[in-house]
Amino acid sequence: MNTILDHCGFVTIVGRPNTGKSTLLNCIIGRKLSITSRKPQTTRTHLLGIKSDKDSQMIFVDTPGLQKKPANLFNRYMNREVFKALANIDLAVHIIEALNWNDHDENVYTHICKLACPVILAVNKVDRIKNKQELLPFIDKLNTRGFYKEIIPVSAKTGKNINLLEENIKKLLPAGTALFPDDQVTDRNERYFAAEFIREKLTHSLGDELPYNISVTIDKFQEEQRIIKISATIWVANDGQKKIVIGKNGAVLKKAGQLSRKDMENMFGKKVFLETWVKIKDKWTNSTRALKQFGYDSH
Repeated sequence: MNTILDHCGFVTIVGRPNTGKSTLLNCIIGRKLSITSRKPQTTRTHLLGIKSDKDSQMIFVDTPGLQKKPANLFNRYMNREVFKALANIDLAVHIIEALNWNDHDENVYTHICKLACPVILAVNKVDRIKNKQELLPFIDKLNTRGFYKEIIPVSAKTGKNINLLEENIKKLLPAGTALFPDDQVTDRNERYFAAEFIREKLTHSLGDELPYNISVTIDKFQEEQRIIKISATIWVANDGQKKIVIGKNGAVLKKAGQLSRKDMENMFGKKVFLETWVKIKDKWTNSTRALKQFGYDSH
């Protein structure tokens, strides 16, 4: 017989690009689920992070940054991922950067104003504020909108006020039956995380040298008793990007492989043998066929 929990529901984390949505999810769940970087559009699909305790189950949905003017099919796909994640939810957390509300935040606000569920505003990156006295007037100004159930200053990086945010989320969720086993923390499989870890390490290694339009597919995921054998293809847009990803004498690709393999071994609990190849797919961000091939189904 399923036990009715005091609080259970879906909580979508939404915001413009680069406000710390994935870092917030990882902080709340207490482990690395969503890859992060300082580059916008690191998150591309919605991802569930599930946090259960004796009286509640909070199902967080990490989303890509909502874009005001999507430039291509891939950008439009990511916006649709956000809108899907905002449908039929119990609560939304709108995350912004402290002291920095711009037109892109206003665009997010325009969309979430249509939601029937409560919305909490998380004012993130307060650890970066040099003059703390500037924060209160900033929050007061947002409070005059009269829209948000709560406005909570947080730092997803340091963990400041994250417990307070969780408490406020929990109390706004309805009673209900648990939707996932209490030991399940995500809806994604190991192949998904293998590809994401590789993409994250390349993004970190290359910084501004490589645009965000890099994708990774897993060609083989073979689990044996003591080891997992993984083959992955890294897709780039042209030959110049391919040379950057490989690096001189293969150094960049080798380092990314080593670092991503460590993350995989930590998550999977087994040794990992990883092979990677770099291939070119011209203009894939505007190709419906390529988006489907890479797992970004554009319907």
